[in-house]
Amino acid sequence: MPTSTIVLIVEDEILIQDLLESAFTDEGFEVYVLSSGAEAMAYLDGCANFPRGLVTDINLGAAPDGWQIGRRVRELSPTTPVIYMSGDSGHEWGLHGVAESLMVQKPFQPTQVVSAMRAMLEV
Repeated sequence: MPTSTIVLIVEDEILIQDLLESAFTDEGFEVYVLSSGAEAMAYLDGCANFPRGLVTDINLGAAPDGWQIGRRVRELSPTTPVIYMSGDSGHEWGLHGVAESLMVQKPFQPTQVVSAMRAMLEV
């Protein structure tokens, strides 16, 4: 896989951030980890290296939430894979999630998320 395969992870829980970052970097992905929806929106609107994939928690505390981040990614790049994570909002995926996205219920194995992203990227 090329080293330019950037995955943006948006998660407010440090333990989950660390687990996902390790799993993705171990598989050769370049990872940017952000802790809030506001940080994610600022990154997306000003980044020079747009991510090839997004993994976002839905409930990030203050707005914007993961649903809004997923929509913003798709506005900027309609084919970017989006994986949502949630412990309690998965039932809203059909209503709020972007088309052709995935929902992963917490708790999960980090390798499950990496495998899903790899399949969505077809790399």
